[in-house]
Amino acid sequence: MDAKTGSITGGGCPFHSGDMERSLLGRTNKDWWPDALQLDLLVQGGKNPDPMGADFDYCEAFNAIDYTALKADLTTLMTDSQDWWPADYGHYGPFFIRMAWHAAGTYRTGDGRGGAGSGQQRFAPLNSWPDNGNLDKARRLLWPIKQKYGQHISWADLFILAGNVAIESMGGPVFGFGGGRADVYEPESTYWGTEELWVNEGVETRIIPDKEKQIDGPLAAIQMGLIYVNPEGPGGNPHDAEGMARDMRETFARMAMNDEEVVALTAGGHAFGKGHGAAPSDTFSGSPESEALALQGFGWLTDQAEIDAGHITTSGIEGAWSNNPTKWGGDYFRLLFKYDYELVQSPAGANQWQPIGQSEEDMAPDARDPSKKVPTMMTTADMALKRDPEFRKISERFLNDQAALDDAFARAWFKLCHRDMGPKARYLGPEVPAEDLIWQDPVPAGTKPSDADVAAFKAKVLGSGLTVSELVKAAWASASTYRNSDHRGGANGARVRLAPQNGWAANDPDELAKVLSTLDGLRGNLSMADAIVLAGAAAVEKAAADGGVKVAVNVTTGRGDASEDQTDADSFDPMQPFADGFRNYLKAKATVKTEDMLVDKAQLLGLSIPEMTVLVGGMRALGAVTGNTGHGVLTSRPGVLSNDFFVNLLDMGTKWSPVDGSKDELFVGKDRKSGAEKWRGTRADLVFGSNSQLRAQAEVYAANGAGEKFVKDFIAAWTKVMDADRFDLRNAKYHK
Repeated sequence: MDAKTGSITGGGCPFHSGDMERSLLGRTNKDWWPDALQLDLLVQGGKNPDPMGADFDYCEAFNAIDYTALKADLTTLMTDSQDWWPADYGHYGPFFIRMAWHAAGTYRTGDGRGGAGSGQQRFAPLNSWPDNGNLDKARRLLWPIKQKYGQHISWADLFILAGNVAIESMGGPVFGFGGGRADVYEPESTYWGTEELWVNEGVETRIIPDKEKQIDGPLAAIQMGLIYVNPEGPGGNPHDAEGMARDMRETFARMAMNDEEVVALTAGGHAFGKGHGAAPSDTFSGSPESEALALQGFGWLTDQAEIDAGHITTSGIEGAWSNNPTKWGGDYFRLLFKYDYELVQSPAGANQWQPIGQSEEDMAPDARDPSKKVPTMMTTADMALKRDPEFRKISERFLNDQAALDDAFARAWFKLCHRDMGPKARYLGPEVPAEDLIWQDPVPAGTKPSDADVAAFKAKVLGSGLTVSELVKAAWASASTYRNSDHRGGANGARVRLAPQNGWAANDPDELAKVLSTLDGLRGNLSMADAIVLAGAAAVEKAAADGGVKVAVNVTTGRGDASEDQTDADSFDPMQPFADGFRNYLKAKATVKTEDMLVDKAQLLGLSIPEMTVLVGGMRALGAVTGNTGHGVLTSRPGVLSNDFFVNLLDMGTKWSPVDGSKDELFVGKDRKSGAEKWRGTRADLVFGSNSQLRAQAEVYAANGAGEKFVKDFIAAWTKVMDADRFDLRNAKYHK
């Protein structure tokens, strides 16, 4: 937004393709299943109660588990074939690998949402995605173990640990495991796309070069209902080799994976098990969320005779990739390069590739009758590892170096399953790897300064000539990168001083550089991370005192400073704010309303409606808006922590109207009698007077005598944001 004219300027987007325009739109569970039981009627106080209770500490419970016994039970389960869902090849390992993969594989870097962190695969829509077909059975196979260990192991942790044990039980390499994923008990509100149909129902792929169509905003999967790509090819076209490689690169990149990791994961995952396309899918029942009560949460294939015969269809692709589908080794690449392949159709009608002239010794055993031999197969996605020049180089290296494949797959699998866990301080258990990995955003341990050092630093800061607004903006720029979706970002590490964050437009780079340079000269033995947050605290304390309220801002200390070598700059690019309503920043006009993006930002920060409300009002009063435009600074005393924003926004003597050319993003408030301009504000300001729920919040803070409550509530919310990423402190007791 142009500071002088109020017009929307700029373009582009922090994502490498697409934009934020559709990031908050899309069909909800009510749209997909309108007859579903509406449990949201029982929401209390804006939150569904957790049956474990507010005092339950999952980390403490997990640390008390008999981990060795749990793994032994999981290992036994791998070959304990059940009559109601027999194990292919007598081994459930490949099934559990797919379950874990699909639990973790929804993660995307754009907004940090998805992933295995809260056990969302149990709930709609994920439990009913076509790509998750029959995983309801995998989860039910795990129930006796979950029941046995109860509160000591979450479903979220159990999904991933089962995948790890499955790999180990078949001789595969595992890099480690970190527990600590606490379950939630309801579906999370996540944008999965706008399509009204699932994959394989005539839906276009999300990348169509001829139409200049790219994947929307933070999305990663190539079609609604898929975890990654369509294995038959772009839009089901097996002949589009270039498009297949492109789709794989794009969707995996949006899940934080590079080319080597794409190849290692594809080959490693497909070293085990088989695809299922033994019969046309229209002969089977619907998804779990749409099925009858008597099926008790089961969906898709439920006919016992079909199950016994192995007539199972999920992806529609039929057959094993390897001649040893329950044993880790190099057979996947050996077969891929040994044979030429021809296009064939599975019994379910899916496109797949079959070796030409395959010898019997290279064929796979039948999944239910080991005395029979059947041809192996490759999907179009597998063929991309041979067809694409860059993928082929990596594949040939792995073909000739099994140790390299072992290491690459183990590391890529660990990353896939732990990418959304955030800092390593959140990892629990005896198998947490000692090695620090750059995608974990490592931060060196900090040193807690003395109270005297903190007080002396604050005094120097307030005498430095830096303004309250400048100090508050710098602290917010550092801390507000935190996302409670994947627990990345935050003030610890002080990455706001490094690329790319130090160049983000929302952070006013020139002003930020001045503030950081000044703080660096004043900080003495303090880390820069502590200095930035403490400087912000000093500014808030001064602003409150100037308004007549003496109060301390008790943020934590002891943060460390990350280096450039410890920072994967590319992975931070998608975190650049497209909009930050707290700072009244909007990069460009979007289809999604600015106020919706404010709420989205607040949700990623873990804020409640009152916390969002009081923070916006306080930031405006402090003059902490990007570009120093003055938009929303509804006070005659900017820099003083007051409730003036709410008082003046709700003043009936002011009439608001859109500014010409601003596309309803900027508004002018004029005196009703004189017509003189009094204020300018954006949608992120006026929504607190327009929306009935937010107006109810604003009225609390605009009332006479509410000034002190406002200050105290602002400081509580401010401190929450500043300390949001301090897992190094909160989890310290679990690592002794």
